[in-house]
Amino acid sequence: MTQDTHKRLVIPGPVEVRREVLEAQTAWMIGHRGAAFSDLFARLQNKLKQAFLTNSRVIVSGSSGTGLWEGASRCCIRDDHKALHLVGGAFSDRWAKISQSNGKQVDVLEVEWGQGFTPEMVAEALRNGPYDAVCVVHNETSTGVTNPLKEIAEVVHQHEETLLLVDTVSSFLGAELRVDDWGVDVALTSSQKAFGLPPGIAFAAVSDRVLERAAQIPHRGYYFDFIELDKSLQKNNTPSTPPIALMFAGDKQLDDILAEGLENRWKRHLQMRDRTIAWAEQQGLGLFAPEGFRSPTVTAVANTRNVDVEEMAKFMSGKGFTIDKGYGKVKGKTFRIAHMGDMQPEMLEEVLAGLGEFLGS
Repeated sequence: MTQDTHKRLVIPGPVEVRREVLEAQTAWMIGHRGAAFSDLFARLQNKLKQAFLTNSRVIVSGSSGTGLWEGASRCCIRDDHKALHLVGGAFSDRWAKISQSNGKQVDVLEVEWGQGFTPEMVAEALRNGPYDAVCVVHNETSTGVTNPLKEIAEVVHQHEETLLLVDTVSSFLGAELRVDDWGVDVALTSSQKAFGLPPGIAFAAVSDRVLERAAQIPHRGYYFDFIELDKSLQKNNTPSTPPIALMFAGDKQLDDILAEGLENRWKRHLQMRDRTIAWAEQQGLGLFAPEGFRSPTVTAVANTRNVDVEEMAKFMSGKGFTIDKGYGKVKGKTFRIAHMGDMQPEMLEEVLAGLGEFLGS
C-alpha cells in the first residue's frame, strides 16, 4: 500500500500508527533467549512502569487484551468464590462471559448501553458479596463511556479481600490512570488503541496481591498464567516466544510518549474530546454518553439526524479516512469518532470538516 492509497484510521482501534513507529519494527531480528532481548525487555519494563504509574511489574503478552481478560479471571477468582462484573457495553459484557466460560462464578451489575457506573451502585452491589474481584472496564469502547475508576476503587478498597481488575484497553495513555495511587490490582491493556502501536501485544500492571491470590488457584492454565509470566519477567524474558518486532516499536513509542509527558498526553485527548463534543452539538447531533462520563479517547455520537452512516463512511473514504459506523446493537444508531493515540488536533479538524461537509450535503 502506498501513501497515496492509505486511508488514515479514525476508528477506535487499530489506530493510525506513525511511520517512525512502524519503521522501528524493521530492526534486525534478535533471539529471545539472548542478552540483546533481555536488554530490550528491561528497557520496556522500566518505561511501562512509568507509563502505568506503578512500582509493580508489567506483564508483556503476545496476544490481544482479550487474552489478559482470561488471565485475570483465571488467576484472581478462586473456584469456590465469585466475581462482580460491571457490564455496560459490548466489551464489559464479553469479559463477564469469558469469566463464566472459564468456570468462574459471576454476578453482574448491569446498566444500559451509554450509561456509566457510580460508586454508589458498586457499593450497593458489593453487599451481595463477598467477592474475590470486581471487574470493570475503565473506558467502554463500544459506547464512549468512561467510568469513574478512582471513585469506584475507593469503594472496592473497603472490602479487603476483593481485588480490583480493570480493562484499560481504550483508556491507557489517553485518559488519566494512576495504578498505584488508585490501588488497581490488574490494569490490562493492548497496543492498538491510545498506545498508538500495531495490534498483537498486550500489557498488564499486576500487583503483589494478585500473585498471592494466584498461588491459591491450582488450575490457572499456562499461556496467561501470571505466576509463570512473572517468573520469566524477573529474568527479563517471557515463557514463550514474544512479538519482538512489536516490542521494538513499543520501545520507540514509549520514548516519545514519555517525552510528551503523561499529563500533556491526557490533556491533548481531553481537548480533542471537547472539540468533538462541541462539533456534534453544532451539527444538531446528540451524545450517547451522559455528561460526566464522556470518554477522552472516543466519542459515541448519537445519530439523532438519522444519517446514513454507510454513505458517510464511503464519503469519508473518498477524503482519505476510514471512519467508524457504530458497534454492536447501537451500530447506525451511533457512530464513533476516535480521537486517541498520536492523533493531533489538526487531523481531527480535517475529520470534522469532512463529516460536516457530508452532513451539509
